[in-house]
Amino acid sequence: MRSPATTRSKALGSLTLAAVLGALVLGVSVPAGASQSDDDAKSPQSKSPQSAPSSASRKTPRIQDSFDSLGPEVRSAALSSGRTAHYLDDGPRDGTPVLFIGGTGTSARAAHMTDFFRSTRENLNLRLISVERNGFGDTAFDKKLGKADFVADTLEVLDRIGVKKVRVIAISGGGPYAAELASRAPGRIDQLHLAAALPPFGAKPSYCALPDSALAAALKDQIADPRKWWAFPDDSPVKSIPGFEDTAFEEGARTYNQRGQQADPAPQVHEQKLYCERGGVDLSKLKAPVYLYAGEKDTTVPPSTLATWQEQLPAKPVVRKYADTGHDVQYRHWDQILADLAGHGGRTVICVKGRSEMPPAREAAKLLSNGRATVGSCAWQR
Repeated sequence: MRSPATTRSKALGSLTLAAVLGALVLGVSVPAGASQSDDDAKSPQSKSPQSAPSSASRKTPRIQDSFDSLGPEVRSAALSSGRTAHYLDDGPRDGTPVLFIGGTGTSARAAHMTDFFRSTRENLNLRLISVERNGFGDTAFDKKLGKADFVADTLEVLDRIGVKKVRVIAISGGGPYAAELASRAPGRIDQLHLAAALPPFGAKPSYCALPDSALAAALKDQIADPRKWWAFPDDSPVKSIPGFEDTAFEEGARTYNQRGQQADPAPQVHEQKLYCERGGVDLSKLKAPVYLYAGEKDTTVPPSTLATWQEQLPAKPVVRKYADTGHDVQYRHWDQILADLAGHGGRTVICVKGRSEMPPAREAAKLLSNGRATVGSCAWQR
């Protein structure tokens, strides 16, 4: 029986002779080395590197069939009032509808600033909706409009997109608008979540005594430079989110310049004066569960405002207070807020041995107390 090496050598020898005879018949010169033996062919000069795969074995890189997202699209709708609403509707059509009400000085696209946990939001099947407020972003400014007009616009947008009830998350200056919605349409709210949210109750902000011109002068430089408006302390946890600050700066530029308004402070002054209004908001008919979130280091909307909210709510809310945050609790604990919005309020998001989990609250509390877990997704530990 011939060895495989002998058979391979004879076959190669035959092919070499055939090549020579063919060249002679066709009158083609034979390249030097065409009649080399098998041993000669194995010389380093003629041998291809073994590490280089053949063209047949190489896998061609795949080109995607669809575009990657550059963020949510802001849409527009002509309303029955004659106004044009600009809104965001991002997520599965059959997902749980969540109305995102951003802080003061934000556009409809501010919800994009929470996309650092987009995958979690998608896994929880949440549909994020946001309606832009008077004078910000694409929305024209009308000094005659108030919080009630925002509620009317929002309800009409929800009707247009086929949403009857929503779970509401309001951040910072979005608090008074959420309260207005809960007062005027309590039956449309399935859950109410208030994160570092300014209440429309209690003592008025100190700036309320200023005339509009003085307030505009105080705000002008911050509005003109989004880096100032969206400045976070050096120890803020948002600093660990890749691209977060740049996204915030882009959001600020959009809010105050999108329509060519060139950082006109008038819409911002108008909104902040709306925060000075008291009375007319009644939450007694709200039957939806309420969640309150606060950072103990918050000096913008201090933790003491939790009691202000609690005094006005008809039922005891779930209160989540965190020692590790200030006026960035809505971002640092967005993972827990998403879990709560999705109906997992009885669970706590924690990091255990490098893996993010969401066990029942009691189990999580034990792991946290003995140092075997940390609060929130493991992304915060990287």
